[in-house]
Amino acid sequence: MAEKIRKPESDWKRELTAEQYRVCRTKGTERPFTGAYWNSKEPGTYICACCGNPLFDADTKYDSGTGWPSFWAPVTEDAVATEEDFSLLMHRTEVLCAACDAHLGHVFDDGPEPTGKRYCMNSVALKLVPRADEEAGG
Repeated sequence: MAEKIRKPESDWKRELTAEQYRVCRTKGTERPFTGAYWNSKEPGTYICACCGNPLFDADTKYDSGTGWPSFWAPVTEDAVATEEDFSLLMHRTEVLCAACDAHLGHVFDDGPEPTGKRYCMNSVALKLVPRADEEAGG
C-alpha cells in the first residue's frame, strides 16, 4: 500500500488548481463530457493529480457513456480506497486515492467483465502518464 501523504489544507490549496482542489479535497464533481480524459484513448497510466500515486491503467479504461473516464479496475487493489457516501440523498461508494485521500469519483456495480465494476472518475483528479513516457522512465 502507498505511504499516507498528509498535508495542511493550505498546502493543497497552493499546489492544486482551484478545480482540482474543489473536486479532490472537497469532494466536488466535474460536469460530464467536460474533463480532459472522458474520451481519451491514449495508452498509459492514470496517476493521482494530487500526489502521483498510480491509480488506473489505460488498458482498463472503457466508454461507459457517462461522460467521465471509467475503468473496470485500479492498477492494484490497494491503489484506491473506498468509503460509503450518503450525500445527494443516495447511497454510493466513493473512491479515494489510497495515498493522499483525494476524492476521485465513485464505483458502481454496472461495469464490464471481468470485474463488473465501473470506476467513474473525475478527469481533474487524474493525470495521464503516456506509455512512451513510462518506457522512457519519466
